[in-house]
Amino acid sequence: MKIDRIELLHLKMPLLHPFETSFGRLTEKDFYLIKMFSGEHIGYGESVAMPNPGYTEETTGTSAYMMEEFLIPLLFNSKINHPDDVSAIFSPIRRNNMAKAALEGAVWDLYSKKRKISLANALGGTRESIDVGVSIGIQKSSDDLLLKIEGYLSEGYKKIKVKIKPGYDLEPLTKIRERFGFNIPLMADANSAYSLEDLDHLKKLDPLKLLMIEQPLAFDDMIDHAVLQKQLDTPICLDESICSAEDARKAIELDSCRIINLKIGRVGGLTEAKKIHDLCKKNNIPVWCGGMLEAGVGRAHNIAITALSNFTIAGDTSASDRYWQEDIIQPEVEMSAPGKIAVPTSAGIGYKLNEQVIKKYMIGKKIYTNDI
Repeated sequence: MKIDRIELLHLKMPLLHPFETSFGRLTEKDFYLIKMFSGEHIGYGESVAMPNPGYTEETTGTSAYMMEEFLIPLLFNSKINHPDDVSAIFSPIRRNNMAKAALEGAVWDLYSKKRKISLANALGGTRESIDVGVSIGIQKSSDDLLLKIEGYLSEGYKKIKVKIKPGYDLEPLTKIRERFGFNIPLMADANSAYSLEDLDHLKKLDPLKLLMIEQPLAFDDMIDHAVLQKQLDTPICLDESICSAEDARKAIELDSCRIINLKIGRVGGLTEAKKIHDLCKKNNIPVWCGGMLEAGVGRAHNIAITALSNFTIAGDTSASDRYWQEDIIQPEVEMSAPGKIAVPTSAGIGYKLNEQVIKKYMIGKKIYTNDI
């Protein structure tokens, strides 16, 4: 497969509602949309890096730089027989996983379209629909939080994820249980906001019977998470600590977690995400697909990977109108039934671009041609 041209489209889209975590508060999504041309086909990818290096060391700007200066030239100079080849092509470049994933996702979409199969099918997915949950940022008050949850439950979302941080954890989670009981699947996402010094406090979450607590300790830690997991009844889910299949193997061997959150951008692409999925399935570790406030193309890739069999916990890939006034794809991602999204069956990601919306929010565009 020869790549003829790559376009990097820089977009800034306002979020429907501000989204706050322990890292900070976001009001817009600053990202790159990738268009990759090969013959008569176009593959689409999306960079999920944030403007600031809080979640990972990458930013919107550094991802663009890595794509432009290193990764795109590597693709133009390489023979690609299968999307799995991209991991080896990019291997001379350390980390920069979100930049790699953005381009690799477009290769996967191209590959699927050339073979007239869905991306989910190309990855080995077996589901016709996926279960979806919702991620709720830190709210101004518990009343605001409870009101949002009530609305999402009425829409059928199958998991409620609440962002927490020191000073905003036990009280809001307790109020959720008091209001909605223990039947709703409830989890907390700490985004590395705690340390082992908070052990006694974190133990107080056990009676709340949470589905999991996600990444309570440092982003690059596995040892302390193993210590913490031995002290908690609540399963620990690792997110930021898992950047590769090798990281997942170590976490499983150390018993650092009982669940893994898979984010395509964080692990460097769909090929590596599938490797982690397969490893976790072999070791009876459930996985679920986390969210990075993706626009429609990134959301479509999440749907495709979630069609794999070991995604047994509802992910964060909710409908487009949960985050956007208008999305960059047609049709927008919608729930096919309460708490479910249908997996597209048409070729590639299964969605077309809404060029009118893209033009509205695009602030820059660069074109790279393969003259080799």
